[in-house]
Amino acid sequence: MPDLYVVTGAGPVGWTVAEQLAEQGRQVRILTRSGSGPEHPLIERIKGNAKDPAKLRTVFAGAKAVFHCIHGSAYTAAAWRAELPAAEQAVLSVAQEVGAVVVFPESLYSYSEPDSVMAEGSPRRATAGKRGVRTELLQAREDSATPTVSVVAGDFFGPRVRMAHAGERMVAPILAGKNVSVMGSAGQPHSFTYVPDLASAMIAAADRPSAWNSVWHAPTGPALTQRELVDAFAKAAGRPSPKVRVLPGWALRAAQIFSTDARELAETAYQFERPFVMDSRASQAALGVSPTPLQTAAAATVEWWRQQG
Repeated sequence: MPDLYVVTGAGPVGWTVAEQLAEQGRQVRILTRSGSGPEHPLIERIKGNAKDPAKLRTVFAGAKAVFHCIHGSAYTAAAWRAELPAAEQAVLSVAQEVGAVVVFPESLYSYSEPDSVMAEGSPRRATAGKRGVRTELLQAREDSATPTVSVVAGDFFGPRVRMAHAGERMVAPILAGKNVSVMGSAGQPHSFTYVPDLASAMIAAADRPSAWNSVWHAPTGPALTQRELVDAFAKAAGRPSPKVRVLPGWALRAAQIFSTDARELAETAYQFERPFVMDSRASQAALGVSPTPLQTAAAATVEWWRQQG
């Protein structure tokens, strides 16, 4: 029997991890509230709550690794704090019982010196809001007796990535022949991670006990300005580069008085107003992974969006 791997969540990351595992001939169970997930002979889709220890014991039985890929029900610090720590603690506790490593996708939010290039050894002491929640989650993983791995990515793009700066806000309008609106600045370098590259790094880390109990970076290509990424998508789509309009950070900060959505976006506007760059070279060497060339990644992303109609 092939080794068993469990994935919680079927968003862009969980779905892609499950697909890659199955394509490698590994047995997969994917746990979601709705019972969704990729259709594949090696993937068993299970409906349930990732915070329910009894359900987790059933799903995790025999698992070699757990990829915990759920996200909050809303893009707010309140939702994250109410939902994510309890789910992670439940997963860590049951994974310890069955002897499985837990691998987490992670963001750059916790980095407390983001004006410098962020590497694996950079300080992660951000406080308050969503950034503080991510810092606390990382600390709880470090304190856990369960072996863990956190794989940090920049802003996502790729197939199945909808609600993202490089998702429906870029690709959909390009395919519709419309202008694109971006946040902060169109001309500052920013690290964008192709989701299949994040998934491959998570699997590689799970396979290497020497990589456990560490924070790694997903393989991520050279930082791009938002305008450069828009141009790459337009080229892949065979469309002329659209006009790029900018919503400055000060406008979001002004609007946050009246809008909860604006308030949550304003909290991370710094990531687009100034250079926001990660370095993944150490992780690439340790995990044996590398970023997909931009032309290839952009083409796959555009093709997926086209298939959605």
